[in-house]
Amino acid sequence: MKYEHPPLKAAAKKIKKTDFGDGFTWGVSSSALQTEGACDADGKGPSIWDVFSKEKKKILNNDSPAVACNFYGQYKEDIALLKKLNIPNYRFSISWSRILPNGTGQVNQKGLDFYHKVIDACIGAGIEPWVTLYHWDLPAALQEQGGWTNRKIIGWFEEYVRVCVNAYKGKVKCWMVLNEPMVFTGAGYFLGVHAPGKKGLSNFLPAIHHAVMCQSGGARIIRQLQPDAQIGTTYSCSYVTPQTDSKRDKEAAKRIDALLNRMFIEPALGLGYPMETIPFLKRLQKYMKPGDEEKMIFDFDFIGIQNYTREVVSYTFYIPYLQAKLVPADKRKVFRTAMNWEVYPEAIYEMIKKFGHYKKVKKVIVTENGASFPDLLEDNAVNDTERINFLGSYLEQVLKAKQEGHKVEGYFVWSLTDNFEWAEGYHQRFGLIYVDFATQQRTVKKSGYWYRDFLK
Repeated sequence: MKYEHPPLKAAAKKIKKTDFGDGFTWGVSSSALQTEGACDADGKGPSIWDVFSKEKKKILNNDSPAVACNFYGQYKEDIALLKKLNIPNYRFSISWSRILPNGTGQVNQKGLDFYHKVIDACIGAGIEPWVTLYHWDLPAALQEQGGWTNRKIIGWFEEYVRVCVNAYKGKVKCWMVLNEPMVFTGAGYFLGVHAPGKKGLSNFLPAIHHAVMCQSGGARIIRQLQPDAQIGTTYSCSYVTPQTDSKRDKEAAKRIDALLNRMFIEPALGLGYPMETIPFLKRLQKYMKPGDEEKMIFDFDFIGIQNYTREVVSYTFYIPYLQAKLVPADKRKVFRTAMNWEVYPEAIYEMIKKFGHYKKVKKVIVTENGASFPDLLEDNAVNDTERINFLGSYLEQVLKAKQEGHKVEGYFVWSLTDNFEWAEGYHQRFGLIYVDFATQQRTVKKSGYWYRDFLK
């Protein structure tokens, strides 16, 4: 496969940090489950991914997050690398089951202490910690009670948020409530390809509604406990286009856009679920109680968007509920990453515009953008020119959006290190830093040095 997109080659050289102005936020992102390892160390309880990965053929190569990048043991080294690479902001998540091993009840002090050490190491290095409260690793004990399909999760989540904010509010200014709720509900509770491996509308619909309730309920608790906090939440988003100009393809694309890009942001803004575009969402009313529509609303300080690609959609009679299907990048013979995601820099510009056009959205921060390529470690170096070209080309589009007056005010690369990439295991590499998972040796890639010099 040829990965490099010829028009990308010059982009990384043309763009400069100063083009974005002094107030623009720069950083990198990671998550607990994908990096920490230490899956049962110091009182941590199992998460749904710890359980899911033990089932054969669920994860590529039967990989497991049990060790991952050993961030739990090597966080000082990784934060020192952040400083070495001039990265001023670090977005990471807290493991719910490290703090509350059973999901509720007894707090694990050693878990609390670990994140104190991570946060203190960041602050000591002059790096601002940005904390995501939920990045897909639900405590397994809560999944045994239905997980996101059980309305009790609203109370469970609020208890967890309260513990975290009370512990770290003196040190953490920037909080994100949920990471990509469309993905953890869709892949985990409808398609079954992510933990906990549930399928069907009877799982998907309650999971959607309870996640929407938690994104606002968790945010209200942060505001109550830390009034001066910067509070956001993050959404996966893809620029959606029809395969042809036919009416059927255009209508199919609207349905996919509503599912992928509107499902969670619009309830928070008081616009409700996009039921008119996707009629089967009317079944959500079964799970809604009086007062829920008001409780779904929260005035976020920022919205995090996470964009990697675009999706091309065609009509099909055979897919229930949506009558729409995605046309994979390889079938379209377009330039793509190792994840089979089309390299389409204009997608991030379109998503910044789309989310920024909502009147109640105050500012947009790109909280993830990056690419997986088949990186090779040769002579103690990784010459990942494709990733540099990718990042530079997408940043050109971020700059275009900013210069046109759209509300974008920050950009975080996914990710700091190669890590456990969910169902893809260790096969896909997104990092600015190469990890040899057998030895846990870190090697800064050429893209890491490029980002360092860009941020100087």
